[in-house]
Amino acid sequence: MEKTALYNFHKNLGAKFVPFAGYEMPIQYKEGIVKEHISTRQSAGFFDVSHMGQLFVSGNNSLEQNLEKIIPLDFKEIKMNQSKYSFLINEKGGVIDDIIITRVEGGFNIILNAACKDNDIKEIAKCLNSESKYELKKNLSLIALQGPKSEIILESIVQGVKQLKFMNGDFFKFQAKQIYITRSGYTGEDGFEISVQDKNVENFTKLLTTKGAKPIGLGARDTLRLEAGLCLYGHELNQNISPVQANLKWAISKRRRKEGGFNGWENIKNDLQNGVSKIRVGIKPSGRIIAREGTKIFSSSGEEIGIVTSGTFGPSVNAPVAMGYIQSKFSEINNKILLEVRGKKHDAVISKLPFYKKSYVK
Repeated sequence: MEKTALYNFHKNLGAKFVPFAGYEMPIQYKEGIVKEHISTRQSAGFFDVSHMGQLFVSGNNSLEQNLEKIIPLDFKEIKMNQSKYSFLINEKGGVIDDIIITRVEGGFNIILNAACKDNDIKEIAKCLNSESKYELKKNLSLIALQGPKSEIILESIVQGVKQLKFMNGDFFKFQAKQIYITRSGYTGEDGFEISVQDKNVENFTKLLTTKGAKPIGLGARDTLRLEAGLCLYGHELNQNISPVQANLKWAISKRRRKEGGFNGWENIKNDLQNGVSKIRVGIKPSGRIIAREGTKIFSSSGEEIGIVTSGTFGPSVNAPVAMGYIQSKFSEINNKILLEVRGKKHDAVISKLPFYKKSYVK
């Protein structure tokens, strides 16, 4: 099992570790998942996401054209230091991985999911020519600072970050060292992701704690993203699910939805024009029943129509929440469904996403 540069720091904070994507990662700290969740919503929390891949890709004038084969974005629209949420797409139109890509000087930074990063690099490399270069940064950590007080906390350490707009980034100075910060995150809250050298990350993170940021583990990261209606690769997304089925067609650039020219275009074009047989939806179970991943979904008349991909109790909405895939004809908001939990069927309804109102700063 690999460890991030902050492993001992987490240990000293009383973290409970679990294996995740080949790393020993903190799932929670002493206060527990619910309190960590609430701390992020009400104040600010920091997450160690250094297990994710930070890939830098550079090349000549054909670089953007080559990346467009596997990423369905209009690269001419991406401004300097602007970030976009997108996907790596396979030949069938399925999602190899969901990514955040940022235009930087000389090329692009791509944030890859931890469990997918090695395969992602192979798939990206297939689309590049011999003049392009790519490097998975091995000496960088990635810290997410999330919550309504994240701007105040980070500005007190790194001046100028409050000027960043959502999904934009830039280089900043921290103790005479250069770090890269984007205003983004995966919790539904205003926040930042900070790329900092391994040798400086513990000092940086200690400063965050002295300014009031609480340590947050993978457990609360999951409840936060689920309340915000955000997909998790391996649950809502995989190589057999298209972005249209995942209800993420908005993340395919407008020009690309018209012109195609990327992997799996014919299948995705068919999904766009003719609709899909199954689609990702939000689900609100009745009462306090929690429908975990793998829970079968039935129509009100008892027909099996889908499956839950993620489910938990949402501390901010004070109710159980879930997401899953169902036959499209049953996907209308407020449609009544049944969830089979421990051999019994329980009432639920299709819900609008997100469950919790996102508070990103535009």
